Amino acid sequence: MNILRIICSPRGRASESYRLSQSIVDQLIATAPGATPAVLDVDATTLPQVDPDYAAALSAPQDPSDGRQDRGALGRSTGLIKSLQDASHLVIATPMHNFTVPASLKTWIDHVVRVRSTFQITARGKEGSLADRPVYVAISSGGGFGGGAHSQPDFLTPYLRHVLGTIGLKDVTFFSVQGTARGESALHEARVQARAEIAAHSYAAGAQPLFQAA
Repeated sequence: MNILRIICSPRGRASESYRLSQSIVDQLIATAPGATPAVLDVDATTLPQVDPDYAAALSAPQDPSDGRQDRGALGRSTGLIKSLQDASHLVIATPMHNFTVPASLKTWIDHVVRVRSTFQITARGKEGSLADRPVYVAISSGGGFGGGAHSQPDFLTPYLRHVLGTIGLKDVTFFSVQGTARGESALHEARVQARAEIAAHSYAAGAQPLFQAA
């Protein structure tokens, strides 16, 4: 088992989303047979934005062959995609910012959702190239979302389902600690509920091949 965790909060390992993601990682490790799983953390807040060479490559009919693919954003993209290919499980630790994903997570997505690498353009539209594997998203939110009289809009979960599905990752499960700005009592209750949901979840074995069969 190889677990890839994407850390998206500017507070890093001190964040609520990271703590929630650790509960998921601990559960995955506890249910893994055999050797202790490897966990690779990627701090998305340190990723550079895509650059002109990256933009030119994506709009070209084929990838460059002059060395540009090994430097700058293209080189970083290739490394991030390789980490994703090698992972049997993906864990995303993210806050909700302004009803949707933070800029750091969007930057990681821009690096790994890449034509001819993780999806292909076909007569049927965009089709993912990655073999499906379990994806767990740990969300922290200052307010509540997902229903209720005082629920705020949620553009994060539908967006992530769609964009991850574009590259072939359709087995996506969301856990959340909501209402972090509502005081200690509400936060404690939200943590307890989230941990109970994580403990009750049935964890899948994960992907074996790097890519779907043609």
